[in-house]
Amino acid sequence: MKKIAFLLFTAFTISFASHAQIGIKLGANLSNLAGDLKHEDLNKNKIGFVGGISYNIPLSGDNFISLQPELLYSMKGYKYADITVNEIDPITSQSNQVTYEGKVNYSYLDLPILLKVNAGPIFFEAGPQLSYLLGIQDNTEKTINGVDFESYKKIDKDNLAELEIGYAAGLGFQAPMGITIGLRYNGSISHLAKNDNGDELANARNSLYQATVGFRLPTGK
Repeated sequence: MKKIAFLLFTAFTISFASHAQIGIKLGANLSNLAGDLKHEDLNKNKIGFVGGISYNIPLSGDNFISLQPELLYSMKGYKYADITVNEIDPITSQSNQVTYEGKVNYSYLDLPILLKVNAGPIFFEAGPQLSYLLGIQDNTEKTINGVDFESYKKIDKDNLAELEIGYAAGLGFQAPMGITIGLRYNGSISHLAKNDNGDELANARNSLYQATVGFRLPTGK
């Protein structure tokens, strides 16, 4: 009985996989930090690149329901707003006026696994997402009491959580020729920092809107 069930499941999977479609997508992220941030007004949205591949597997004969895992390179992070804040020097206890300029890029490898509802040319999607932090590019310049400092603030990757647990949800349009246009929101459940060491990143989470254009190519008959 178990062998029969296994054979039926295998035949069912192969049948739908034969109608699966592989796709390529490119687009842009509008990202920032979310969470209980001490200097929330200091950060503003930043534009970054996103691109990768998708694999859409029908779960119903009419493709009304499908499963779509993706593998994406995604640039997240934030940009500093043009404002000045007061910071206390931990050594001298002196209050300084500090201005930050520039942006911080977090490069991730995202693996969303989305359940899709394909209502004609319009589709809706939602599901979990795992992200791995590849690296950080910090282009931040600091001005203290009107004096510019050329040395950039460093963010050590070892202090951040390399594996991020999140979710994605969105909608889009698919043309008959296989061209897709999608709009998606990505949120994180886990925090950026590994430990709550008093740093603001301990309460920070990645948050972004994502717009992409893609093309689907049928892999089966």
